[in-house]
Amino acid sequence: MTRLSLFNSPLLLGFDHFERTLDRVTKASSDGYPPYNIEQVSEDALRITLAVAGFSENDLSVRMEGNQLIIQGKQTDDEARVYLHRGIAARQFQRTFVLAEGIEVIAAETDNGLLNIDLHRPIPDARVKNIAIRRASTGKRTPTKVATSD
Repeated sequence: MTRLSLFNSPLLLGFDHFERTLDRVTKASSDGYPPYNIEQVSEDALRITLAVAGFSENDLSVRMEGNQLIIQGKQTDDEARVYLHRGIAARQFQRTFVLAEGIEVIAAETDNGLLNIDLHRPIPDARVKNIAIRRASTGKRTPTKVATSD
């Protein structure tokens, strides 16, 4: 079976890393726990909010691995407690977000059972670059660095 690639156009050069990222995202767990929101708080800032009621700051970890933001929660059972009814499970989770190049994690804080992770997304500068055109020399063609002028 042949797989159809989104970036299999000769007009899209150098986008193979996007395809690998999409594959990684689609293979990620589709578990809905914990629920989360992603909001744009300003033109260059985002906030991820996860519902982590019952988790303390010591039960949570937030880390970056490459361009992946990984949030983990791990609770341990208190063996000394005797439950007559147990409706709240000590549940573990891992939630992963793939971040675009240049997005930075600014802060992470808990507030009333919510974990807020603030991100900064820099706005790229619009750049125009003129490429100099030169005459090819006679003989064997070899790639050379192109002279540019801004």
